[in-house]
Amino acid sequence: MTQNLTKTTSHLPPPATPEGAPIQVGATTATVSTHKTDGRDTVTLRLRRVIKAKPEKVYKAFLDADALAAWLPPHGFVGKMHSFEPRVGGTFRMSFYTVTKSWENTFGGTYLELVPNKRIVHTDKFETDDPTMQGEMRVTIHLTPVPEGTLVEIEQSGIPAGPAASGAPYGWSQSLDKLAQLVEPELPF
Repeated sequence: MTQNLTKTTSHLPPPATPEGAPIQVGATTATVSTHKTDGRDTVTLRLRRVIKAKPEKVYKAFLDADALAAWLPPHGFVGKMHSFEPRVGGTFRMSFYTVTKSWENTFGGTYLELVPNKRIVHTDKFETDDPTMQGEMRVTIHLTPVPEGTLVEIEQSGIPAGPAASGAPYGWSQSLDKLAQLVEPELPF
């Protein structure tokens, strides 16, 4: 059974997600599991969402700096791309911040694998002194053509247990909503 956690009614942190049980966050299905990695608790998040666009268009939205800065930040945040080299071995660095600049988080990583229109693998690491946010994460994105468009499956592993992990299903769901808004319209040009 999939638990539906679509709405939050306050600015309090989202409710804890059930371990290993799929939850429905908007149009995205998320599953969370906790692991011990190098003596610390980390979380693996798995997401599934159908986007009504061809894999080629979705893939381009993951590998275009301006597109990524537009759709990846969750609601309430602005994205800024500092550097972007979308090639195997290439790196990226970006920030999310509030419009008032009262909060900012910078992160980056390295592209490990790029299979056009099918698969993207990269690392992620927060730039912070906060020990609850440290450690390298790995993000694997699979794009599979389906009759409705593209099945987007994302696995983010090594998320530091704590605030980053508890908010991740909700942030990713909002990001994928914005991705759908970007790539689903069929424009005449």
